[in-house]
Amino acid sequence: MTTRAATLDAPVPIRRPASLWRDAWHRLVQNRAAVVSLAYIVLLLLIAVFANVVAPFPFQQQDLDNTDLGPGAGHLFGTDGLGRDELSRLIYGSRISLAVALVDVLIVLVVGVPLGLAAGFFGRWVDVLVMRTVDVLLAFPNLLLVIVVITYLRAVLDQPQGPLLGIIGSLDGITGGLLGVFIALGLVSWLTVARLVRGQVLSLKEKEFIEAARMTGAANGRIIFRHLLPNTLAPVIVAATFGIPGAIATEAGLSFLGLGVRPPLPSWGILIAEGVRNMRAFPHELLFPAVVLAVTLICFNFLGDGLRDALDPKLKVD
Repeated sequence: MTTRAATLDAPVPIRRPASLWRDAWHRLVQNRAAVVSLAYIVLLLLIAVFANVVAPFPFQQQDLDNTDLGPGAGHLFGTDGLGRDELSRLIYGSRISLAVALVDVLIVLVVGVPLGLAAGFFGRWVDVLVMRTVDVLLAFPNLLLVIVVITYLRAVLDQPQGPLLGIIGSLDGITGGLLGVFIALGLVSWLTVARLVRGQVLSLKEKEFIEAARMTGAANGRIIFRHLLPNTLAPVIVAATFGIPGAIATEAGLSFLGLGVRPPLPSWGILIAEGVRNMRAFPHELLFPAVVLAVTLICFNFLGDGLRDALDPKLKVD
């Protein structure tokens, strides 16, 4: 009887955050689609980083004696109308797509998360200012806003330049013409995450552990970064993962329209645009970039589904 009472009175061990992330990892690896998608994304990242080593030819190298070749031993994915190797251009194009994905994630973390935390925690005029800004930007169709920003920026940079425009033009040249894409993504990619984080903070800041932190004299900064921010990371990670395919698809669409990366730099959107013009005679020029783009977007979506189920077990249906 004494042993039973002692067992009942024994304190229940508290699970540490590290164990929660470990459990989430175990749930993630049980999702085969998410694991395969993660492996593909890691492989794509390695290929993009080491494109100079992996690509069989330089992306701009032309072979005018072997134009519009079909897939073969010399060129696994064939060549385009200028004799450039399609596989090499696809490999170098992955750099553009993953760079856009990285910028999208950075914007979410640097802009969306802090603004959402501030709006939810401080409320009042801070909340009104942030949320009304979000509402105004969400009132515009994202693609239309992006096209307007990029078109205006390129028109300005094409005019006689002063010192400031010269610096901006240099940055645009370094990024291969993607500066406008990055600025446009900076206007639209953080909106959903900011609203999500604000909602999380509004529900968390009235919880008992936040009240306990206030009673112990914890400053606002400590409450935000030690208690609120860690509890909003899971939905932020999921939202960022789901946002990456949209950013990649946006860049591909803009490059397809001629508003993305500037030639001769390759982009999956540019390759698709070139393939559409020759799709009847040389379908491989359209097929390979379209398949690679579609597989990449699907893998990011599968990974996002897996992260959502792993980080929020309540959503998982057995």
